[in-house]
Amino acid sequence: MQNHVGVAGLGIYIPDKWMTAKEISEATQGVWAEQAVIDKLGVIKKTIPGEGDGAQAMGTYASQKALEDAGMDATEIDVVICITEEWKEYPLVTSANVIINGIGATNAWGVDVQNRCCTCVTALKMAKDILMADDSVNVALVAGGYRNSDLVDYTDSETSIMFDIGAGGGAIILKKNLGKNALLGSHIIADGSLAYSAGVEVGGTVNPVTAENLDQQFIIRIMEPATMKKRLGEVSMKNWMTCIETALEKSGETEVDYLAILHFKRSAHEAFVAGMKLRPEQSIYLEEYGHIGQIDQILSLYLAREQGKIKDGDNAVMLAAGIGYTWAANVIKWGPVL
Repeated sequence: MQNHVGVAGLGIYIPDKWMTAKEISEATQGVWAEQAVIDKLGVIKKTIPGEGDGAQAMGTYASQKALEDAGMDATEIDVVICITEEWKEYPLVTSANVIINGIGATNAWGVDVQNRCCTCVTALKMAKDILMADDSVNVALVAGGYRNSDLVDYTDSETSIMFDIGAGGGAIILKKNLGKNALLGSHIIADGSLAYSAGVEVGGTVNPVTAENLDQQFIIRIMEPATMKKRLGEVSMKNWMTCIETALEKSGETEVDYLAILHFKRSAHEAFVAGMKLRPEQSIYLEEYGHIGQIDQILSLYLAREQGKIKDGDNAVMLAAGIGYTWAANVIKWGPVL
């Protein structure tokens, strides 16, 4: 059995609060009808944080569930690659260390990584590379929480693509030479010309919070709408296909059996799945969760496993895109490593 890194456990934390399509419609002050939210944005309901559901806390909850799923003790973890979003309980606190303390991973060191909604796929590549390169590292935890739903302004029509943003936590445990569920090749593409396409305009060093802009702090905006729309139209689908094809090539594989893809508008999801010549059941549309940022791929893989949509020998492909702008894909060969 060749050296490899396998998925030992999955963990998902979903808050018990929801925002329905009707409530999203009302938040837009009627600009978006309830049925349009369902049919076009693809949201029947989405998760929103409840009391105690900070981003760091949700990453910790998901990590505990992943340990249970793997049948492992937290002291077995050597490194935590944390994918918790920047919007969290306390700025400038290292979220990886919050998880390390919260789960009792007393033998682990950790680091925070940020690549917006591409962070999970990026972090999995980083974790695998560390595991393969360092003989002293045998178990890695990729985990974090996300609640950028707090930052959405439903009265800003330019940001309607973000009305689906929800909240939750996810975790994946990777183990060297596990013997199953091998994480194979990955491929990532970045386009720095879109670095300022979207983000929080007020609250940083360029536009610090003042008495005059207090009501605009910590709101996510499309900062360059024309540039973003034009450039994404030119390169987004092409970059995604390149990521998938290259990840498969690096893996020595040719077929996609399950696509763990982030949530985006319904028509685009259906067109993309059909364009890959996949059946609808070879992916899960997260219409009852919304878009939980970089947690989407973990959630999709978890649901696919629970629903029997992946079986031994299948290639599960995680597909992500993050504002800024980055595209990424990886391949997990489910089942025993032969």
